[in-house]
Amino acid sequence: MAGRAKYEVLFAPETVEHMSAIEAKHHGYIARTIDQQLRHAAESATRNRKPLDDSGPLGATWELRCSPQNRFRIFYDVHSAELEVHVLAIGVKERNKLYIAAKEFVP
Repeated sequence: MAGRAKYEVLFAPETVEHMSAIEAKHHGYIARTIDQQLRHAAESATRNRKPLDDSGPLGATWELRCSPQNRFRIFYDVHSAELEVHVLAIGVKERNKLYIAAKEFVP
């Protein structure tokens, strides 16, 4: 993809704990989705990738939904000047509740 910036994806230390609360069989899918969706077009809004009106978990400004039922949420910030995407939180959405590191997230 000539002309498109390639972002470096960096993970906050907390994301290790967030992932450990998610079944291991989903880890590869989440990692592939992050790589495919955030390396080239982290700042392009799509059906499953959108800017947040209010700050999300840990101050994130973007949300990426993934899985067949959009069960997983990846919260991130984009630092355009440095060509970096900072993944700040990874959670699981169950009905109208969001769980990060197996704890309900309450904004």
